[in-house]
Amino acid sequence: MKFYNRKKEIEELRRIQLRAFESRSRMTVVTGRRRIGKTSLALRATQGEFPTVYLFVSRKNEASLCEEFSGLISSALDCYVPSEIKSFKSLFRLLMEFAKTRRFNLIIDEFQEFFNINPSVFSDMQNIWDTYRNDTHMNLLLMGSVYSMMHKIFESYHEPLFGRADAAIRLSGFDTETMKEIMRDFRPEYTKDELLAFYCITGGVPKYIELLCEDTDLSIAGTFHYVVRENSPFVEEGRNLLIEEFGKDYGSYFSVLSCIASGINTQGAIESAMGVTTVAGHIKRLIEDYSIIKRVRPIMSKPRSQNVRYEITDNFLRFWFNYFDRNQTLVEMGNFHYLREIITSDYPTYSGHMLEKYFRLKMAESHE
Repeated sequence: MKFYNRKKEIEELRRIQLRAFESRSRMTVVTGRRRIGKTSLALRATQGEFPTVYLFVSRKNEASLCEEFSGLISSALDCYVPSEIKSFKSLFRLLMEFAKTRRFNLIIDEFQEFFNINPSVFSDMQNIWDTYRNDTHMNLLLMGSVYSMMHKIFESYHEPLFGRADAAIRLSGFDTETMKEIMRDFRPEYTKDELLAFYCITGGVPKYIELLCEDTDLSIAGTFHYVVRENSPFVEEGRNLLIEEFGKDYGSYFSVLSCIASGINTQGAIESAMGVTTVAGHIKRLIEDYSIIKRVRPIMSKPRSQNVRYEITDNFLRFWFNYFDRNQTLVEMGNFHYLREIITSDYPTYSGHMLEKYFRLKMAESHE
C-alpha cells in the first residue's frame, strides 16, 4: 500500500532535521496511538543521504536490549560498538560522541518502555543530552504509543526530560480528503454510505485502513464480515490498546467508556448506569491524562451552554466498545454470525450519530 498524506508532518520533521544538521542536535517527540503510522512517518521523513539508526524498545533485560542495539548501530553507522556496553546510558553517550563528527538520525520507538526496563534511563539521557547537544549534530526522534506515559515523561515538571524536547508532534488519523482518496484508489465507485462506514470503523487509522483495503472490497457488508469474524485482528484490539494505558484499574475506565459509546454520555447518566456516586475523577483523567474522551456540545449550541456530553475521540474504540465489549458473551462463544446481525441491524442508527462527528471534522478541516 502506498504512503498517503502526512505532508505537513514530513515537512516539519525535515525542517527540524535540517536545523539539527546545520546548527546543533534537536530532540523531537512524536506521539500517537498504536497503528497510527508513527514508525512509517519517521522512516519516511528521515530518508536521504544521512544514515538513520532505528531502535525499538521491547521489554527485554537492559543488557540484552543493548546487545541488540549495538548491532543495529554498528550496521547503520558503519562503526565499531564495543560488545562490553551493557547499559543504555553508555550506549547513548557513545552515540552522542559519534554525533560530534557525524550527522545522523536516531529514532527510538516505544520510548516509554524504558519505564519497565530501567527508569533511570530518563535522567541519564537528560544529563548526557545537556552535556553534548550544543556540540553535536544528531536528529533525535523519540516516539511512544502510551500517551499517559509519554505525557508524564516530557510534560511533567518533576521529570528529568521536562522541557528538553525542541518540538512535539501528535499524530492523528487521516483527514476526510485522504480517506476519500484511498476509497477512490481501492473502490472507485464507492458510495457515501461506504465512505461513512470506512470512517466509522477506521477513524483514519492507517493500519486499520491497510487491513481493510488489502482483504475486503470495502463494501459495508464485506467490511463487517472481515472485522467481525473468528481470528479477526479487531476482536481484541480495543482491550489490548487500553489495558496498558489503564493498568490494573482498567475495569472502571472500561465501564465509563462503554457507557459513553452506547449513548449514555453525560456525567449524571453514567453515574446512574454504573450505580456509583461519582465518576468525575475517571472522566477528568480520561480527558487530561489519557486523551481518550473529550467534552462536546451540539453544533449550534451557545459557547457557555451547560449542555455538555462526552465522546470517545477514537472511532475504532467507540465501535469496539459499542459492539465487541457490549457483546462479550457472543465473542467468547464465537457466535460472530449473530454479532454481525446485531451490528448490521443497529448500524443505520449508529452511523447517524457518527455522521454528526464526520461533519464536525470536515468543518474543522475547512478552517485550517
